[in-house]
Amino acid sequence: MSKAIIKHSGPVTLLGGGQVSATDLADALTIAPILVAVDGGLVTAQAAGVDPVAVIGDMDSAPPDALVHVPDARLHRLSEQQTTDFDKALRAVDTPVALGVGFCGGRVDHQLAAFHTLLVHRGRPCILIAQHEIIVLAPPALTLDTQAGDIVSLFPLVAVQGSGTGLEWPIDGLGFDPEVFVGTSNRATGRLSLSMQKPGMLLIVPRRHLEQMVEHFVQGGARWDTGTPIEQAGTPVG
Repeated sequence: MSKAIIKHSGPVTLLGGGQVSATDLADALTIAPILVAVDGGLVTAQAAGVDPVAVIGDMDSAPPDALVHVPDARLHRLSEQQTTDFDKALRAVDTPVALGVGFCGGRVDHQLAAFHTLLVHRGRPCILIAQHEIIVLAPPALTLDTQAGDIVSLFPLVAVQGSGTGLEWPIDGLGFDPEVFVGTSNRATGRLSLSMQKPGMLLIVPRRHLEQMVEHFVQGGARWDTGTPIEQAGTPVG
């Protein structure tokens, strides 16, 4: 897609059609009040009394009685079936960082597809909000004010290496690979600092770190370039 449908200098909320609690949506909109409904997420938005600035997707999950209340100028039907609606929405929104609600919980295949989209669109940061955690494609470098005992999970989507401080089980020199070795259920010992060799690592941390994660991207913190090849070799940043 050559031109963004929505362009905003601050964070934007993407609302999917999966499981969404009132708290999920409220937390996202407090930080990112610009709302884009992703296909069936329109139903959730209308039920919550929130008016999306756009509805993006192939519209196979948004019922006609919901669509009829949306002005034509806000409906963006992208009918190709090679990508998911989350993929369509993420590449159609130009923002420092998106917050994704309604993409975790419910169907596991939808969650896996969402994780895949984070990697495919590595140059468009998006933080997925789950029930207790947030999930993001780990950027090249990141520091979070975690506390001792916080669960920090690292799950590789491709073979990747990283380095860091503030982890009970250090990761320096480890070869993460979805076929060989993953890093779930690590624990912070204090402030967390991570760097990644290349895009491909999912970072999962407690949900209370959402605002700080958003600030990282909004304030110009390290992020992957859209064209960074996944197979790129190199040494950890830190």
